[in-house]
Amino acid sequence: MPHTKDDFPDALYSAAQVRALDAQLIAAGTAGVELMQRAARATWRAIVRRWPAAQELTVLAGQGNNAGDGYLGATLARRAGWSVRVLTVGEPRRLQGDAANAHAEAVAVGVPMEPWSDEAELRGVLLDALLGTGLSGDVREPYVQAIDTINVSGLPVAAVDIPSGLCADTGRVLGTAVAADLTVTFIGLKLGLFTGEAADRVGELVFNDLHADPDIVEAAPANARLLLPRNLPHLTPRAATSHKGKFGHVLLIGGDRGFGGAIQMSAESALRCGAGMISMATRSEHVSAALTRLPEVMVQGTHSANQLVGLLQQASVVVVGPGLGQAAWGRSLLSAAANAPLPQVWDADALNLLSAGDVRLPEHCVITPHPGEAARLLEMSTAQVQADRPAAAHALSQKYTATVILKGAGSLVASPDGRLAVCSQGHPAMATAGLGDVLAGVVGALLAQGMESFEAACLAVWLHANAGAKVGRSGRGLAATDLIPAIRQLLEEHSPCLK
Repeated sequence: MPHTKDDFPDALYSAAQVRALDAQLIAAGTAGVELMQRAARATWRAIVRRWPAAQELTVLAGQGNNAGDGYLGATLARRAGWSVRVLTVGEPRRLQGDAANAHAEAVAVGVPMEPWSDEAELRGVLLDALLGTGLSGDVREPYVQAIDTINVSGLPVAAVDIPSGLCADTGRVLGTAVAADLTVTFIGLKLGLFTGEAADRVGELVFNDLHADPDIVEAAPANARLLLPRNLPHLTPRAATSHKGKFGHVLLIGGDRGFGGAIQMSAESALRCGAGMISMATRSEHVSAALTRLPEVMVQGTHSANQLVGLLQQASVVVVGPGLGQAAWGRSLLSAAANAPLPQVWDADALNLLSAGDVRLPEHCVITPHPGEAARLLEMSTAQVQADRPAAAHALSQKYTATVILKGAGSLVASPDGRLAVCSQGHPAMATAGLGDVLAGVVGALLAQGMESFEAACLAVWLHANAGAKVGRSGRGLAATDLIPAIRQLLEEHSPCLK
């Protein structure tokens, strides 16, 4: 059954888990060649739907089962009257099993084939059937040259199962990878299609379960889940007798000199997401501006950590870090917050001070690092974090016993108990300052209203990303505060205030 992003299943698997699923389906009575034929038909239908007038297909085939899907796709195109040919990057004589049979079927219907060379002409729609999900090391020649030629061709590109060169487990580009316009993937969704560099490589994603036995699929372990409206946690509707004291008191700490806007954005997003009361501890120089912009927020000019004592006693949730700075003022305030037995959200400079060893993270926190901050917290390079984002998110959650939001394309939410969620929404226009400050405030508001930390983080990430996708349609120039009304609207649609 074909699925588009609006009705994807939420289970995400590793390449090894999908191979195990494939083996279970075959053992249960579905022949491997039948699964390959179903995959080819699914790919062919997706190509025809996307490019109905193309009438020409060039298949680039490797030498594994991925190539078998490509040969069968060429056979279908030939029978449909398209002009077809296969460029064999992998040697056909090395094909085995079902892939060898697929090659023989293509030969039998007269599909023209020729060995790949850097002088080969690419025409029509290109079908990438080079390398499948089993790739682990970097792509080698002649595949490097073939992939690079595909990417500079300017022609429409469809990928079988996964763009060649993209790691199915992490979304990392293994040296080089096909930039597809369309990817048709099968049996189970792969985690690497939704994070890392996947957004630049996958294009439109179509999933087909190949009519796999749902009992076998549902019993299989998954690596993560995809955040979708149907699996998100909900805030409960409010009773008619509700009052502000029932929905938490968020204390936001930050805004050193020159950074007053960051903590104000966090406060505004917490306010608009339904926290009952909001207090802000910031530099005295920022009090007037904060009260002018947010008269609903209780703002205290704060010179020292001693002034936080009363505020911490009144609060139910703490958000600390936006605009905090790393000077003595920020360090002292963070130290006071760290000693408070409250649910907390640590962002920005709170994480930089944590990585420097200046403070200890309390239990039951949510931390919201971008890849650079994650690298400092894990004492590795940013490139190492990005090379395996799921592993980095898990490592952070274990090291700090915290719920982790690893931001970036395909944001990840990891829990110390091993749960992992992925958000594939967002927009490139979100690459601007202040978005993290807004997110921190959303998390704080959801915690204040009684959500468990992992659930609050998942809902906040989804709201933030989808608001960004909505506002981002206007293009460049998105401001962080543009998201706040959109987040409020999405939250109301998802969790209505009234029954």
